[in-house]
Amino acid sequence: MQKSLSLLIIAALTLSACNSWRNSRANPSNWFGSSQPAPVETAPVDEAYALVPRQSDGIGLFDRPVEEDTSVPIAKIDELRIDATPTGAIVYSSGTAQRQGAFNARLVPVNSEENQKNGVMEFTFLVNYPKAQTAQGTERSRMVSDAINVSRQELEGIRLVRVVGQQNALESRRR
Repeated sequence: MQKSLSLLIIAALTLSACNSWRNSRANPSNWFGSSQPAPVETAPVDEAYALVPRQSDGIGLFDRPVEEDTSVPIAKIDELRIDATPTGAIVYSSGTAQRQGAFNARLVPVNSEENQKNGVMEFTFLVNYPKAQTAQGTERSRMVSDAINVSRQELEGIRLVRVVGQQNALESRRR
């Protein structure tokens, strides 16, 4: 019984010494104080584009220089079709390129005050060609098409949709 009593006293004294360790500067958990709220500096973010990455200014190590736009209007517009959707319309256009290998076809909106006053929505059908010369080929092998989604808000007040190419333009009027 005497051994267990002395063991109990030694254990109690050892545990009571731990209290001073807890408040000691040698204890790594005391090196920093407790966390406290701090104000955060935030830049105003447009909520509509919150997930879209910001454009780099090209000064990073792996940034590439901005390539110049070498696109040209397509040679001839063959078709213009406007299909209604629940949220607006899809403007579909196809055309024939000058030579084979045309790529990166896109309908680019032309924003001018005169068009907006007259209720005209105008697009230019642009394509890129390879740097190396390619054969002209058959008309079917040079066919290129593109479509763009237009919302109801953009269509308000629009009476005419026009797609312009290099040699011609096609229009579609609202009924």
